[in-house]
This record gives sequence, C-alpha cells and structure tokens, in this order.
Amino acid sequence: MIGAIAGDIIGSVYEGHEHAIKTKDFLLFNPACRFTDDTVLTVAVADAIISGTPYREAMLHWGRRYPKAGYGGAFMKWLAAGNPVPYNSWGNGSAMRVSPVGFLFDSEASVLEEAKKSAEVTHSHSEGIKGAQATSLAIFMARKGAGKEAIRSRISELFDYDLDRSIDDIRPEYTFEISCQKSVPESIIAFLDSVSWEDAVRNAISLGGDSDTQACIAGGIAEAYYGGVPDEVRAKTASILTTEQRRVVSLLYEFRDS
Repeated sequence: MIGAIAGDIIGSVYEGHEHAIKTKDFLLFNPACRFTDDTVLTVAVADAIISGTPYREAMLHWGRRYPKAGYGGAFMKWLAAGNPVPYNSWGNGSAMRVSPVGFLFDSEASVLEEAKKSAEVTHSHSEGIKGAQATSLAIFMARKGAGKEAIRSRISELFDYDLDRSIDDIRPEYTFEISCQKSVPESIIAFLDSVSWEDAVRNAISLGGDSDTQACIAGGIAEAYYGGVPDEVRAKTASILTTEQRRVVSLLYEFRDS
C-alpha cells in the first residue's frame, strides 16, 4: 500500500498535458509533490477492510474529509450527493484505490470479489470493475510469489488486456488517458518492464499519461513483487501524509501480518 501511495505522491507533479514528461530521468520527490485523491481513497479502502465499514461509507468519510484532493468531476458530484449512487464510470479511479484488497485478501476469488465491491460503489461499468480486479489480482499474485510471466499470462487471460508490449513501445505515442482500459494495462506493463520498485514508478510516469494514478497502480504491484519500498521512500512518503493517514497505513501492515 505504501508503494501505491508513494507512486501517487511522486507522480502528482507530472499529471496533466502541460506537466507530462517522456523520460525516466527526473527528481524522485519534487518539492511540489503532494498526495492526491489516489492516496485519500486508497486509505479509505484500507480503512473499510480493516474496520469492517462498507466501502461506500468509508469513501464518503475520507473523501469529504479531504475535499480538495483533486477528484474528478463525477466523483465530486457523488461525494456531494445526499444519497450517492454508482455512476457507471470506466475511469481508472477504481484501480488507483484498490491496492489494499490485493494486500489483505488471500485467495484469487476473494480478491476479485472484494475488488468488484470496492469499485462498484462508483465505477459500476464493467471496465471500471475490470481495472480494479486486474490491479488487485496482480498485487495478490506478486505478494504470493508469482513470477512476472505468470502475472502477465493470468491478467491477460482474465481481462483480455494486451500486456505483450514494452514501455519503450508505448511511450512515444501515449497521451493522457483516464479510462481503465487504456491506462491500467500500461500501468501493469510499467511494473512488468521494471527491475525495482523505483524503476516501475519511473516507467509509469515516463509514459506521459495520468502519471499519479499510473505510478500508484505500478507502485502497488511493484511493492508486492519486490518485497517493499526503499526505506528512504517510505520515510519521505510518511512525512507527506497526515497523522490519520499514517495510522491507517500502519494498521494495514499490522492487519496483514496478524
């Protein structure tokens, strides 16, 4: 989970057409880095699982607590509604927040079911659900020791994602894209083409797309695969989070290891 959050923070300054970069050579933690909605809602999903709170209620609680985190327009309307209902989104917001599911559930079936539940409170479109399921399953498989080719094969088989591309192939023509179907596969490839947690995040950001979300997705998978994140990354990330966010992150690892 901290790997996903760190990816969000590192990618936050490169989000949007005017800030996009096409290189892996950049300062890892720019002074302007901040946590965004990706982090807030990742914490919400973790809190829901740990506390037994429904995903909808946890997202409403955390989202309203941090109303200026950079949510999309449709989610903002959902957050402000008196009785918010799913809005059939296929956006990658369902995938950006789902990493706790991959870290906290212990079978493929339970991971897929919980990812669906976490997605469909807002992202009830089939592609929105697929994006969350693919991301969480990749994390689960990596955490359980699966190799990259096994992860590539299983995700491709279940979700019909084309993962037989390379970051170098994708990068030149890739642009900002918020749909699950056009950003989640690329984020997974950022992990598959990596040699370390940091390299996965750099790969994702170098695409010049939805950098914070794609680095969040790749960073979560890479954390599970490489067995954590560098100590300096963990410390810097913790320093940017609020006290209550750090508490949930700590509880997740305690919950996982209990």
